[in-house]
Amino acid sequence: MWIIMAVLSAVFAGITSILAKSGIKKTDSVVATALRTIVVLVFSWIMVFVVGSAKTIGEISTKSLIFLILSGIATGASWLCYFKALSSGNINKVVPIDKSSTILTVLLAIILFGETNNLWIKLVCTLFLAIGTFLMIEKKSDTDGHEEKVWFPYAVASAVFAALTSILAKVGIENVESNLGTAIRTIVVLIMAWLVVFVRGKQKLIKNIDKKELIFIGLSGVATGGSWLCYYYAIQNGIVSVVVPIDKLSILVAIVFSRIVFKERLSKKALLGLIIIIVATLAMAIFA
Repeated sequence: MWIIMAVLSAVFAGITSILAKSGIKKTDSVVATALRTIVVLVFSWIMVFVVGSAKTIGEISTKSLIFLILSGIATGASWLCYFKALSSGNINKVVPIDKSSTILTVLLAIILFGETNNLWIKLVCTLFLAIGTFLMIEKKSDTDGHEEKVWFPYAVASAVFAALTSILAKVGIENVESNLGTAIRTIVVLIMAWLVVFVRGKQKLIKNIDKKELIFIGLSGVATGGSWLCYYYAIQNGIVSVVVPIDKLSILVAIVFSRIVFKERLSKKALLGLIIIIVATLAMAIFA
């Protein structure tokens, strides 16, 4: 079941990228992040009450609560960086870098959680993930140099924070129902996102948001909520170093839809990199 949930997480996450990109063409990425987090929060708490885990809130240990909060902070930082990168860079370029968080996550899971079964397979697959990601990161021409400087650092920061999110969440949801854990950490993300909005004085931009983009922002929040619920169920019940690579197959979903919706094309080198990433991910999921 946890493998199925990891796959569903990848599908929802891939759709999220497309919906979010459609919602931030003219809308400020920070404001969009804050708005979509409201949708995720509502979605996640609905699931808490559906499964009846709200009554177990008082049973959460201090340790779990601290790590859930830290995970939420890392997620908030990752989101803010990711959607800032998406607002100025192509999906085909931003997503591969963001998904490279798999590499750091796998290594940290091996070190911190002792997930050393089939260690050499994991390490070899991780190496190929790095190679595939490198092939997909294409240099822009000099005329586009400024644009690359804008999105690239944010995409890298998004990957680092995403890796920390997975590790912190694994500790935080120990003995905590996964839907409840997701809902609690979403509160942290919401607070963090709106703090950034008000600190940067961007709340005044909300009233001018295009209605069509607002719909896409809302739908991306629903997709994110679905992805999270599946992902943290898989993280709680499965092997982190296997779940994370499967989840990162969302790169395939995102790139397929980016071709259909935004007409973004992959070069032969980038396509080779994508194939390597997919093969390495599947190998890790099957053999590791």
